[in-house]
Order: sequence, then structure tokens, then C-alpha cells
Amino acid sequence: MKAFFDSSSFVKRFIEEEGSDKVETTCSQASELGLSVICVPEVVSALNRRKRERTITDVQYGQAKSRLLADVRDAVIINLTPTVIGSAIRILETSPVRAMDALHVACAVEWGAEAFASSDDRQLKAARKAGLKALKM
Repeated sequence: MKAFFDSSSFVKRFIEEEGSDKVETTCSQASELGLSVICVPEVVSALNRRKRERTITDVQYGQAKSRLLADVRDAVIINLTPTVIGSAIRILETSPVRAMDALHVACAVEWGAEAFASSDDRQLKAARKAGLKALKM
């Protein structure tokens, strides 16, 4: 299965929270892992926010970042192309999602994902509307 993860779900691979077990299961079942080019900076941002809030230590941050960078070596990274941007615009015009959420969905559509994983209900609804199988993490 070609599984595409948005940032809100992929970060659960590195920070234990509700849905982390579903992310691990989906990753282990995936034949290919797809991520938007914006996913890694968003996950690093989330990890740094946790570090600033002192919910993770500097050591935990370093370990999570190392695991993230190792994971993305094997992932397919979908870039922002004119086709993806056009798709994101259509998603924004038909669904009440934020710009970054629309870009994740558009990247998944462009890649031909068989499953779209997210923790955001509105984004999952937009993904279904775009023809993707939505997986709530």
C-alpha cells in the first residue's frame, strides 16, 4: 500500500501520543511511504515547540530528529509543482482546510496515494472528497 502521511500524523512516529500505534502499524504495512516536501520542516517545528515547552528534552529532540531524517531517506518526497498547486487551490475552494493541509492532500493525489493518513478531521474529509482513502490517526 502506498501510504501518504501529513505532518500531524507523521510526527506521532517520533512523539508518543494518541494515534502513535496506528501510525506505526500503517508504516509497517506500507509498501511505499509518501510525504510532502513541507512535512519534514513541519515535524521539526513541532519537535522544537515540544522542546521549548519542555515536554521533551534536548536528548529526546536529537533522537527524534535523527529517526525522522533516517525515515525520510526511504520516503518518496512529493514536491510542490504547478499541478500540485492547482490541485491545492481546487481543494481550498471546495473544502474548509488551511493552505498547508490542502498542499498535503494535493501532494497525495499527485503521487497516487492509496491511503492518506492524518489526525485532522477536516483534512481527512477533503482527502476523501479528492478521492483518497482516509485513515484517521
